[in-house]
Amino acid sequence: MLMFGGFTGFKPPSNKTDFGEQMLNSVLSQSIRHLFTQSESVDVSLKCFPSSKLLQGSIDSFKMSGRGLLIRRDFWVEEMWFETDSVSIDFGSVLSGKIRLKQAAQAVAKVILTEAGINKAFGSELVKPRMENVTDSKLMDLSGGEPVAFSDVELKLLPENQIQISAKASLPNGLIPISLTATIEIERRRRILFQNPQFNGDDIPEAQRGVSELLSNTFAEILNNMVDLDRFNLDGVTMRLNRLETEGDKLIFSGYAEVTHFPKQG
Repeated sequence: MLMFGGFTGFKPPSNKTDFGEQMLNSVLSQSIRHLFTQSESVDVSLKCFPSSKLLQGSIDSFKMSGRGLLIRRDFWVEEMWFETDSVSIDFGSVLSGKIRLKQAAQAVAKVILTEAGINKAFGSELVKPRMENVTDSKLMDLSGGEPVAFSDVELKLLPENQIQISAKASLPNGLIPISLTATIEIERRRRILFQNPQFNGDDIPEAQRGVSELLSNTFAEILNNMVDLDRFNLDGVTMRLNRLETEGDKLIFSGYAEVTHFPKQG
């Protein structure tokens, strides 16, 4: 197994196979890093036996593990890991500083999000606009026909795939606090659903509880239409989920990825 560290540490090759390994080390490491706006660490390892197969562009598999990853400038991933099956590349493209796949590669994948990272995402430029000027008919009935906006969203992870979520809804007559618990599940391997929402009214002022309960249940429906992995795919990498689980302040996803190409630039 060969560990990659980027262009630093490149040594003069002793033979053609060493040259191929070192060149692929450098290009593959840089290409993976370009998937992320920012990264704390990214490690890539390659399996190829015999190593001479590299010169024909044949790799048994490669593995990526990263920590502290920022996707699309707004979405923090605590950890990401994936390992492909066999990969076929155009070795000529490596010589020009690029990696071109001859065919899509399949990989098993694991992604870990933190509670803090998820809450930051609710304030991102991709998510925040979807919670403003909401014109759902159920909400419009409560607001006298005016669009409703949700703000100050805060999610807390609970055991057994449960979450607690609170927010504020802006109605013409002021802000209404909302609070609910729900079970998070996967639909069609790409959507996250907030199932069986239950209103939490203990901390809601009694005079606002009726409206708050209606707003809380509707907010769960809005969330169900928001969290679609296809909106957050990396360049050239499509993720699909098989399982999720909550563990302390972490949300852990496992599934698979299809790698169709590597990014051309950062």
